[in-house]
Amino acid sequence: MKIKIADRTLCKEGNSFSFKEKIEIARQLEKLCVDVVELPQIENVKTDTLLVRTIASFVKNGVISVNAGTTIEGINNAADALKTAQKARIRIEIPVSTVGMEYTCHKKAPKMLEMVNELVSEAKEKCSEVELYAIDATRAEQDVLQNFIDTAVNAGATHIAVCDTAAEMMPDCFGKFVEGMVAMIDGRAELSVQCENKNGLAAANAVMAVRSGANGVKTDTNGEGISLETFSGIIKNCGNSYDLSSDIKYTELNRIVKQIEWISGSGKNEKTALTVGEAEENGIMLDGNDDKDAVMTAVLKLGYDLSEEDSSKVYEEFLRVAAKKKVGAKELDAIIASVALQVPPTYKLISYVINNGNIISSSAQITLEKEGENIQGICIGDGPVGAAFLAIEQIIGHHYELDDFQIQSVTEGKEAMGSALVKLRQNGKLYSGKGISTDILGASIRAYLSAVNKIVYEEAN
Repeated sequence: MKIKIADRTLCKEGNSFSFKEKIEIARQLEKLCVDVVELPQIENVKTDTLLVRTIASFVKNGVISVNAGTTIEGINNAADALKTAQKARIRIEIPVSTVGMEYTCHKKAPKMLEMVNELVSEAKEKCSEVELYAIDATRAEQDVLQNFIDTAVNAGATHIAVCDTAAEMMPDCFGKFVEGMVAMIDGRAELSVQCENKNGLAAANAVMAVRSGANGVKTDTNGEGISLETFSGIIKNCGNSYDLSSDIKYTELNRIVKQIEWISGSGKNEKTALTVGEAEENGIMLDGNDDKDAVMTAVLKLGYDLSEEDSSKVYEEFLRVAAKKKVGAKELDAIIASVALQVPPTYKLISYVINNGNIISSSAQITLEKEGENIQGICIGDGPVGAAFLAIEQIIGHHYELDDFQIQSVTEGKEAMGSALVKLRQNGKLYSGKGISTDILGASIRAYLSAVNKIVYEEAN
């Protein structure tokens, strides 16, 4: 029996993942061949929709599942975000225990059943796969749980998931509970389980669940539920004896999980503005034969959300560059930084002094001009570039997420020109700036200011 694994790492409540970290986690899960990548409810429509569509550009084998909440608006938002996904699923998460229904939704079972029927029916019209995720299912009354399943399936649900939210069941009892669920569903939908790990029994409960007839298991890499690495390892090591298997790439399992854990635990260092994630292989390589749609797809894959005017400018410059050479991700980044959202500068660089050495902390003193007034910032950081960026942030009074930072030489010799590219993210949208100078620190500062000026101008207008 092949067990389908859905990962909920990105659904962690209160997660502080940056936009790029979310994309990188999803990318690693796709490489690992998890069956479903689960995403939380869309809160910021513009930002979260962009996130889902960006993830959809590279998650092709797995299903992308989005929580639609408990409103028609939530379902519409999820459906819109999933438009470009190759395999999509809308997930409706509701409490089914008496306490959960009344405390969370302030409704009793009859009204909840009406809501489930309405939500699932609406979701089914917009997406072929719909999941009812039953929160606190192990504390629900059996007849009520049966009514929820019947209502959801009759309305079009293709998947049912039950969560042992209280984590009070021992593995043998949970196995019997799942047997009852299999009987209730009676082959009309696929069944998966989610177990909390409060008592360290999540993996054992999951094993008993699949041996009792569950089709899938929901995992995560942050230790709150069933460990992706632990459960996959159990299937790998014991699967032959119990006729269990999965599509997980076991040879990549440890490396990828460790990488996700590193991303999950990588908080911003308060002494540096350089919060850059590990560069990923994005597979972008374009030439002069590619049309505008192909180029804009690559632009979206990099994380940019351009206006129609800027899209035309980028494509025009792309054709000029592509006539001489192939265009990869770095070249496309540079094109966007050079021609998209060109704005009058709010902040102008007046001077900078950088102190750096192997026995002192790096420090930067930056002076900028804004509306005729000189403003100065002084900061210490974990390197000259980091110190300079922090000094600029001090002047502006705002921290922007640094999505990427690249430097390279563009000419040769003692007076070689250096080029820097800075990509900042604000409210989920990507802004890039480019700077060129014989001093690479000067190029970096100018690139950072270029991106900042684009953000400030757009927010003001």
